[in-house]
Amino acid sequence: MNELFAQVLQKRDLSKAGELFSLADDEIKDDLVPVLEAISKILDCTDYLQNDNDQSVVEICITRVTTAIRETGSIEAHSKCLVSLLEVCQKYDLNPAAPEKDPPHAKIASDIMSCLFMHYSKPKVMSLAIPVVVNFLRCNNKELTRNVSSYLSLAALDNADTLAKYVDLIISTILRGNYFLSTVLPQIYSQNKQPIINSIDKLTAIVDLCDVSERASLFQVFGMISKHEPTILEPHIDEFCKYLSSSTLAALVLMMFVDMATANPKAFVDYLPSLKDLAEQQPMYFIQVIQIIGAIGNIDQVCLS
Repeated sequence: MNELFAQVLQKRDLSKAGELFSLADDEIKDDLVPVLEAISKILDCTDYLQNDNDQSVVEICITRVTTAIRETGSIEAHSKCLVSLLEVCQKYDLNPAAPEKDPPHAKIASDIMSCLFMHYSKPKVMSLAIPVVVNFLRCNNKELTRNVSSYLSLAALDNADTLAKYVDLIISTILRGNYFLSTVLPQIYSQNKQPIINSIDKLTAIVDLCDVSERASLFQVFGMISKHEPTILEPHIDEFCKYLSSSTLAALVLMMFVDMATANPKAFVDYLPSLKDLAEQQPMYFIQVIQIIGAIGNIDQVCLS
């Protein structure tokens, strides 16, 4: 291990910690694994929670290490050690004892995750990180879980298959009030459909509580379900109709209705007048409405006038 790092970490010498930033990245890149292992031992000491000096030493060292990893492009060589640090952090209480005061392990976890998810497009890094990071969703630290949700939403773009393994935890987290995480569902639906389908009643119940982007994500998922299991959405047609007046959601709702009406046109008979009014008021939706009306028109007992 680099001599200066050894002094700072072994002696907990905070007075020397600032000098770590005078070291060249290439000078310390081969020492980062033993440095991370030494940090792990400090983090895993019970007195770390009360030792302000040790906390400051670790925070400075983590900043220096993650900077070196970024500048030397060596994340794949060090991701295993970084993930191990996250596992150490998860052994301790991550919930704030007071507002706006994160526990020390939560601070370190946030810094490490920031480093890891800068490389969300690297499958080897994410295959190590995601199985550990999702466990942070279980804690009651709102700031930490918000950050985790953002990271997972980003990672879902290139790692849907890995993230889909944890769909049950993701759904339970959404239903506990972390609605932002619903933005992950469209990416992982095709990899693990059934848990999402099984939760359709609970997911439709939270739509009103979500913001516009979260609602759009949920309706994207409902649209995917309508192509495979359209009948399970029928009990919620009334609820869905409320969003036909939304400029951002109406198209998603109508596309879903087309699939549902194709499968079972009878479910939309009572909504025919409303759909006609929508087509007259919003001509941009004329094609989708005509498709639904056409499906209804195949029912002998319905007379269109």
